[in-house]
Parts: sequence; structure tokens; C-alpha cells
Amino acid sequence: MNHAEAEVRLLDAAERLFYERGVQAVGMDQVRAASGVSLKRLYQVFPAKSELVRACLDRRDRRWRARLATAVEERPEGDERLLAVYDWLYAWFAEPDFRGCAFVNAYGELGAVDPAVADAVRAHKRAFHAYVAALVASAGHPESLAGPLVLLAEGAMTTAAISGSPEAARAARAGAARLLGAS
Repeated sequence: MNHAEAEVRLLDAAERLFYERGVQAVGMDQVRAASGVSLKRLYQVFPAKSELVRACLDRRDRRWRARLATAVEERPEGDERLLAVYDWLYAWFAEPDFRGCAFVNAYGELGAVDPAVADAVRAHKRAFHAYVAALVASAGHPESLAGPLVLLAEGAMTTAAISGSPEAARAARAGAARLLGAS
């Protein structure tokens, strides 16, 4: 097994296990077993667990933002694209393996003790804010609307994870529609 194949298998296994059980609850031996990669190769690819966590977050960030952008770009420009963010969140929250925002989860576990994880989480959240701000601008709304729209989305993520229901996305969408109508 070459380096690239081992890396993909390790990231697939680690990301699934970390998201299902939490980063601190999963040991490197569990990642090794789930990936089928030898322990020696695992440590060649990721010499420390924190490097594996960061790589998982980086990959998840790229995938998450691409999925969101794809869903939003299918909608007509303007307010429909802004509201599509909440429609996409609803679909995500309804997925059977939804366990909340992986970035918030990782920050809750490691943000205070692992600066690289905290940086990855902050970068993801800044990118999401910038994306919403760009949608706000392209729809002709004041840039000050981006913050409240992001907070509605972030609050929906947390509420959906705790409640186990995707309905928080619909409530956030309704709030966003009110904000857009008032601006």
C-alpha cells in the first residue's frame, strides 16, 4: 500500500470514528484497525494524533464547503441563494449519521489544548462567514446582515445536533427570510 492510499484509508476511518464517537474517545489503534493500515504505516503518514485530527478537519472543510456551494449555486441568484443555505442545512441535519458540526465538536474537545485544531475550526467558521457575506453582497443586502444570518445557521447546527431533529434549519430559514425582507 502506497503513502497516498494509506492516507485516504486513514482519513476515511478516522473521520468516521471521530465524528461518531469523539476525538478523545478514539485511539490510534482503533483508527489502525478500522483502516486496515499497519500501525507503523499509520505513524509514518501521521506521526501524531493531532496531525491526523487536523488533516480530517481540513478535508472535511473542503468537502463541506463544496457541498454547500453546489446546493446554493443550483438556485437563482439573490435571496433564493441565501435561503438555500438553510435548505441545505435541513438536508444535512436529516442525514442518519448527523452528529452536529464536526468543527464545533472538535473545538469543544480540543480547542483549549490544541492550537492547530482551534485554528482549523476558526478558519472553517471564517470561511463560512465569508461565503455568506458574499451571498449577502451579491443579493444587494447590507454587509451587516451576514453576521445574523451566520448566527442563525450556527444556532441551527447546534440545536439540530442536540434535538436530533432537522427542524431547526426550517426555523433558521424563516428567521433569515424575515431578516432579508426587513433589509
